[in-house]
Amino acid sequence: MGTELLDATFAALADPTRRAILARLAAGEATVTELAAPFAMSQPAISKHLKVLERAGLVSRGRDAQRRPCRLEARPLREATAWLADYRGYWAESYQRLDALLGELQAADQPDSARRRSRPNESHG
Repeated sequence: MGTELLDATFAALADPTRRAILARLAAGEATVTELAAPFAMSQPAISKHLKVLERAGLVSRGRDAQRRPCRLEARPLREATAWLADYRGYWAESYQRLDALLGELQAADQPDSARRRSRPNESHG
């Protein structure tokens, strides 16, 4: 994915209204009027959000007689997910190191009596 398109995708996803529009379009196409219904904003404001989504390639508009339905275009989302997946290994390794460090700290922080209780019984004689 080109840097410009990736930047546009993440910029579009940065806004909660645009994410809600994408979630609605994931259920099927809708007109601007239908997309505006759940929001306390005007249709022109929704249209501005749609323009951002269109520039990012996340939404396309069709023509069906008088209707101009919007539909989700998932390719940029798939490509952004693939870009993020490249960092999954880094974070998994970081979390494993953190888990190991926490385990060491907890073991070192245990009082002597708790450590003795956790050992098998030793014969005292």
